[in-house]
Parts: sequence; C-alpha cells; structure tokens
Amino acid sequence: MISAWQLVKKKRAAAAFSGAGARIAGGRWNRPGTTVVYVSEALSLAVLELFVHLDAASRARLKLVAIPVEIPESIVEQVQDLPPDWRSEPPPESTMKLGTSWANRGRSTVLRVPSAIVPVEFNMVINPAQPGFEQVKIGKPMSFSLDPRMWK
Repeated sequence: MISAWQLVKKKRAAAAFSGAGARIAGGRWNRPGTTVVYVSEALSLAVLELFVHLDAASRARLKLVAIPVEIPESIVEQVQDLPPDWRSEPPPESTMKLGTSWANRGRSTVLRVPSAIVPVEFNMVINPAQPGFEQVKIGKPMSFSLDPRMWK
C-alpha cells in the first residue's frame, strides 16, 4: 500500500474525492472537464502543493483538513516519458494532455507523477470513475493548520 494525503479546505472535505475541483479548474495533469483527484505521497508535500496557490487574502481565513489515503500498488501506474516542459508554470498543455489522455484511456486508477515543486517526490492523480477506486482507502479528515511562520 502507498500512503498519501489530501489537504483541503474544511468546507470542501465531504467532496474531497469527487474530482469536481480539478474538473472545473483543470490542473497540471488534467484539462478542465476531466474529473480527477490529486493527492501527495507526503503530508509535507501536500502542504507545499497548497501553499504555492495561496494568496495573502486566503491565508487568514484558511481552515483545513488533512485526509489520509491508502492506495494499493496494483492500481498505480507510473508516468513515463515526461515532456521537457513538465515543470513549467503555468502548467503546460503537454502535461494536461498526458494526464487527460491517461484518464480517458482508463488503463489504471492512479497515475503517479513527480511534483513540479519537489521533483524527487510524488503526487498521485486518481480517477474516481475507475473500478479500482473502491480499493482506495480514504481515512477520516483531521484538523490541520499551517504554521504562521510560513508567511515571515
């Protein structure tokens, strides 16, 4: 089993694994319209992945929960042949196309991808529409707060 984490706003915890947020906004590994869920292999990486998207106004009112996840290795596929621009910001079309194509093919339930923030660590893109999704064990949300020193 692979341990992973999702860090979300408390008010969105009930829908954390619906994939609605990624479907609406898109992400590095999916185009808008593609339903996926992003998790990180470490809670600290999940913090960094959230932190890079925060602005000063949202920091003050942020109420978070950390949700532990256990994923069987048998439903995980490792991304192969990364495009040369995969770490670009904003996320390039090449990675969105790669992830969207993976989700549409339905070959696996989870795609393991490197983090653009810490390339030697990994995030997971989960396709909740795949039959293997019922094997993903979603734990109980736990209150989580960011240390105020992060904004010094």
